[in-house]
Amino acid sequence: MSMHGKVVVITGSNIGIGKETAVGVAALGATVVLACRNQEKAAAAAAEVKERSANDDVHLVALDLSDLASVQAAAEDILARWDSLHVLINNAGGTWSDRQVTKQGIELTFGVNHLGHFLLTNLLLPRLTASAPSRIINLASVGHHMAFRGMRFDDLQSEKRYAAMEAYGRSKLANVLFSRELAKRLEGTGVTANAVHPGPVRSGFGMDGDLKGLTGLGNKLIRPFEISSAAGAKTSVFLATSPAVEGKTGLYWVRSKPGHMSAQARNDEQATQLWDASEKLLASVGYPLA
Repeated sequence: MSMHGKVVVITGSNIGIGKETAVGVAALGATVVLACRNQEKAAAAAAEVKERSANDDVHLVALDLSDLASVQAAAEDILARWDSLHVLINNAGGTWSDRQVTKQGIELTFGVNHLGHFLLTNLLLPRLTASAPSRIINLASVGHHMAFRGMRFDDLQSEKRYAAMEAYGRSKLANVLFSRELAKRLEGTGVTANAVHPGPVRSGFGMDGDLKGLTGLGNKLIRPFEISSAAGAKTSVFLATSPAVEGKTGLYWVRSKPGHMSAQARNDEQATQLWDASEKLLASVGYPLA
C-alpha cells in the first residue's frame, strides 16, 4: 500500500514506538511530521527515519505537551505548513513517581497523556475533516485496566491522593474514553478515531529517572521480557496505513485486532463526562475550544 501524498503527524516520535512508527509510515511514502519536545533528539531521529525509510519527506515541529501554549503553537505551525492532514498519531506519554504539574498547573500525567493531546486533536480537527478520509490514533495501554474505579472525577488531578501507576492507568483510560467519544462525535465525517495498546514495549518509557523506588525497579526488572519498539509500532502503522481498517472507529486495538476494553472504558456516560471535564479544564486555564 502507498502513503504517497498523505501527511502523518506523530507526537513523541524522537524515540521508541513513535520513531519506529515514523519509519514505518515514511517507508510507504508518507510526508511524516515528528512533533517532539526535545528538538536536538528530534533532529537526530529525523535523520535516522530518512535513512532507514529512504524517504526525505520528514519534518520537525516543536511540541511540549506539558505546556498548552506549545500545543497551540505546534497546531498553528502544522496548519500553516501543510494544506492537508490525513493521520494524527497521539503517541507521546509518560509516567512520574511524584506528583508534578504542567506549565498551566495541571497534574502532569493527566496533562501530558490526555489533556495536551485533547487540545492538539481539537485544534487539528478541521484540517483532518477537510482531508477526509483521515485517521486519529491514540496510544493507550493495557494499563487502562488498572483504573478499576474509573476516572474519579472528584479528584481528576490527584490532588487528594497521588499514586503513580494509578494516575498512569487513569490517563490511559482517558485515552480510550477520548477515542470512543471522538469516534461518536465524528460519525459521518470520514474521520476515524481508535485507541491502541502497543504491547509491553522495551523503550525509553519511565527510564530517565521519572520513576523511583519500587515502581522504577519493577520497570527495569521487566525490560528483558518486553518486546522491541519496532514490534510495538506495528499496530500503529497498521491503523495508520491499512485499507482493511478504513471506516473502523471507536475501537481499542491490540496486535492489529480489536482488543478487550475494561468495563470502565466501555462506559459511554464516563466518556462524555471526560470530554466535558476536559473542555472546562482547558477553558479554566485560558485555552477554551472555539
